[in-house]
Amino acid sequence: MARDKLDDEELNTREKDYANHSSSSSQDFGPNGEKADPNRKQSVINMKLQNPLAGMSHDELMTDVKQFAKEHNLEYALDDLQKGALVAQNKAGFENFDQLTDDDKTLIREEKLHRWKQPRMLYYMTILCAGSAIVQGMDQSAVNGAQAFYFPYFGIGDEQVWLQGLINGAPYLCSAVIGCWSTKPLNYYLGRRGTIFVSCFISIAASLWMAVVGEWWNLLLARFALGFAVGAKSSTTPVYAAEWSAIPHPNRSFIKTDCLTSAPPEIRGALAMMWQMWTAFGIMLGFIAGVVFGGVRIPAGVDDTQWRMILGSTAIPPMFVCAQVYLVPESPRWYMSKGRYEKAFESLQRFRWSRFQAARDLYYIHKQIVIEYELQEGKNLLKEFFVVPRNRRAAQSSFFVMFMQQVIAYYSTVIFQDSGFSRSNALLVSMGTGIVNWLFAIPAVYTIDTFGRRNLLLVTFPLMGIMLLVTGFSFFAPEGIGRLAGVATGIYLFMVVYSPGEGPVPFTYSAEAFPLYIREYGMAFATATTWGFNFILSLTWPALEASFTTPGAFGFYAFWNFFGWAFAYFCLPETKERTLE
Repeated sequence: MARDKLDDEELNTREKDYANHSSSSSQDFGPNGEKADPNRKQSVINMKLQNPLAGMSHDELMTDVKQFAKEHNLEYALDDLQKGALVAQNKAGFENFDQLTDDDKTLIREEKLHRWKQPRMLYYMTILCAGSAIVQGMDQSAVNGAQAFYFPYFGIGDEQVWLQGLINGAPYLCSAVIGCWSTKPLNYYLGRRGTIFVSCFISIAASLWMAVVGEWWNLLLARFALGFAVGAKSSTTPVYAAEWSAIPHPNRSFIKTDCLTSAPPEIRGALAMMWQMWTAFGIMLGFIAGVVFGGVRIPAGVDDTQWRMILGSTAIPPMFVCAQVYLVPESPRWYMSKGRYEKAFESLQRFRWSRFQAARDLYYIHKQIVIEYELQEGKNLLKEFFVVPRNRRAAQSSFFVMFMQQVIAYYSTVIFQDSGFSRSNALLVSMGTGIVNWLFAIPAVYTIDTFGRRNLLLVTFPLMGIMLLVTGFSFFAPEGIGRLAGVATGIYLFMVVYSPGEGPVPFTYSAEAFPLYIREYGMAFATATTWGFNFILSLTWPALEASFTTPGAFGFYAFWNFFGWAFAYFCLPETKERTLE
C-alpha cells in the first residue's frame, strides 16, 4: 500500500512536469525559437513511458479518443473507448468515475484481486505457447540419445571428433547465423501466429528428414535446416504470449517489444521463466524418447534404426502446435502495426471479459506505439547499438550471461558411456538429468524475483564449477561403482544448481538490459549469442575431450564458471525490480 501511494505521488509530479513541457518538447525548437535541448526532449519521452496518457486533461483525453475512433472506424465502440481511456490514464481512481457501471468497476477490481481468473482463450493461448517451448526443448535434447546410435551406423568413429561435433551442432549454427535474424521479417509479413506455424512446420519437416536419411551428410543438412525453426520460434513465442497478458497500469511502462515489458517489475522474471520452464520440460521429453526408443529391440538382419525413431519422434509435438495455432487470435499489436484496428479490437475482445476492457487496452496500446515511434525517430538503431556506451554495456552483460549458459547436456549419454555405463543404462541415467533439470527449474519461478538475477549467478557459478570438478576427477577413479557414482552425482548436482541459475537468468536478464528503443536488436544479438555458443560447445566438446582427456575437459569448463563468478561480482549490475528504462 505504501509503495502504491508513493508511486501515485511520483506519477502526479511527473504528470505536472509533462504538462508544463509537452508543447515545446514535441517541436524541434523551443518556445523562443532556440534549438530544443535533446536531453530535455528525451526526459519528457521517458515520462510518457510511465504513462502515455499522463498530463492530458479530461477534455483533451476525450477529444483524442473521439479522433482515434473516427480514424480507425471504431465509432460504434466510442463509449467503451472513452471509459477505457479514463481507466488507462488513472486506474487507481476508477472507483470515482461516474462513467463506469458497477459491472465495469467489478471487472477492474477482479483484475487485481483474482489475477488468475482469466477468459478461457487466454489459458488456451498459454497451452499453445507451452507447446511451442516443448518443441524447442525436444529439438535440442533428442540428439543426446540418438548420437549413441547414428555415429556407429554411419561409421563415424571416435577419431572423427570434428565431424561428430559439426553434425550435433548444426542447428545452432543455423540459428545463430540465420534463424535469429529472420525473426523480424517473418513477424512483419506473417504475424506471430504465422511465424510460429512456419517454425513448427520446419521442425516437423526436419525431424522426418532426419529420420529417413541414408548418409551422414544428409543428416547434417537436415539438422542445419532444423536451425531455421529453433531461432525463429525462440524469439517469437515469448513475445506473442506477452502481448496478450498485459493489463495497463498507470504507474508502469508497458511498451511491449519483448516477453518482459508488459509485466510489473515484481513478477517480471517469473513470467519470463514460463518459456524456460516448458523448454526444460521439452528437454526432458527428448531424454525420455532416447530411453523409450533406444530400448527397442531390432530384429536380426535389420539395420540399427533406434536413432531414426528418436529423431522422428520430435515431429509429434510441433504437429499439435501447428493444428492449434490458428485457433488462437493474432496479436493485436501486429494488427495495429498493419493499420487493422478493427481486427485488433476483435482479437482483444476474445481475451478480455468485456468490450470495455478490450477497448481500454486497444487505446492504451495505440498510445504506446506512438511513443515507440518517437523513441526511434531519426536514429540509426544498428549504429547506436555499437556507438552508444549505454547500449554497449548492455550488450556486454547480455553477451556474458548468454555465453555462460552453455552446458554439456548434449553429450551426457556419451559421457556416461565413457565412465563405464552400458549404452542402455547411459540413456536411462541421462533421462534422469533431464528430469532434474525440469524439476529444479520450477522453483526458479519464485527465486528469480526474490533473490534477483545477479545473486542467483553469484551463488550458482561456484557450485557449478565445483560439480564439474567432481565429475572430472571421478574419471581418475578405477572403473567400477565408485567412478559411476561420482560421475552421475557430479552431473546431477550440476543440473540441480544450473536449473535455477544460469538456466533461466540469461533470457530474463538480456530482455531487461537494453533500452526500449533498441531492445529488438539487443534480443536478436543475445539470442544469436546463445545459439552461437551452443554450436561452439557442440562442435568442440569431442575434440576438447580427445585433446585434454575427459577430466581436463571438465576442468576447462569448471574454470569458466569460476571466471563467471568474478565477472558477475565485479561487472554485472542487478536488474531485479528495476524499471526497463
